[in-house]
Amino acid sequence: MRNNHEAVRFARYISDFLYDYAPGFLTKSSHTLKSYADTLSLYISFLETQGIRPDQFGRKVFEKSFIEKWIKWLIVERGCCADTSNVRLGALRVFLQYVGTTDISLLYLSQEAKTIRRQKCVKKKVEGLTRDAVSAILNEIDVTTKTGRRDLALISLMYATAARIGEILYLKMDHVFLETRKPHVIFNGKGGKIRTAFLLPRVVSILSEYIKETHGLEPDPNDYLFYSRVGTNRQALTEPAIDKRIKKYAVAAHEKCEEVPVNTHAHQFRHAKATHWLEDGINVVQVSFLLGHENLETTMRYLDVSPIEKEKALATLSSEKALSDIRKWKNADGSLSDFIQIKR
Repeated sequence: MRNNHEAVRFARYISDFLYDYAPGFLTKSSHTLKSYADTLSLYISFLETQGIRPDQFGRKVFEKSFIEKWIKWLIVERGCCADTSNVRLGALRVFLQYVGTTDISLLYLSQEAKTIRRQKCVKKKVEGLTRDAVSAILNEIDVTTKTGRRDLALISLMYATAARIGEILYLKMDHVFLETRKPHVIFNGKGGKIRTAFLLPRVVSILSEYIKETHGLEPDPNDYLFYSRVGTNRQALTEPAIDKRIKKYAVAAHEKCEEVPVNTHAHQFRHAKATHWLEDGINVVQVSFLLGHENLETTMRYLDVSPIEKEKALATLSSEKALSDIRKWKNADGSLSDFIQIKR
């Protein structure tokens, strides 16, 4: 059978997106990369149910009408909930955006996909961690072992900075600055956004001891701060490996502190720190900045901010006087170090 050139072209787009573009420019998260791969696999499976073979792929099968049928197929035939179907739609949109930037003649596919309405779903609130719960988890770590000292450094840093687990795991030594007047780390967040997180002495002390023990006095700047001891290439730790460690500590901590959920996961430390910042009097605009959110509305949804707090935040943004007052929560040198706190 003579090859369909358009089908070959789309097969190449899929391959380049999954193996080169997504891991190289979009994310280091294994979960997100798997989500992209699963989404495209499901879309191909759907097309096959429509009688479309891979050698018949072309721009037409990625147009709006097909995508809308695919979403219905996910819900009816696959039994996917609204949240899952929205995640799949989001991943497909990212792929089509890549296709459009690669071939300008296909840009309309991405624009069409953006007009597809997301499924309505009930908002799920993240189960938070209280300050006592965070302390209880940290206290369960056996610091007499090398693995325990690593876990203490990792979880302490994750909570102190409210960083995503992916940002922590892909943090390299050349982005860690503990010997400066204002110790800090530099994170490469979602969408390639860079942000700086300043550290208080307690976290600096824990990290310094960990680095000295694990990396020596002259660390390789290209090494991951937290790397796997399996093998000789010093690969980054995986999210499942850390999730297993966190749940181990959570189960033990729950026996002493009922506020600790037994199914605690990494993202709860980020959510907890953001909540604790609000409790400490930092307004939602400032918390949004510290979290690295691009839009204030994201922070409001993320933290389930009340309508009154939303009005205050919007008033802060719209008032020129308030905008100048925002700078008062910074230190004299413009840093945010006083707001990165950890309690044990």
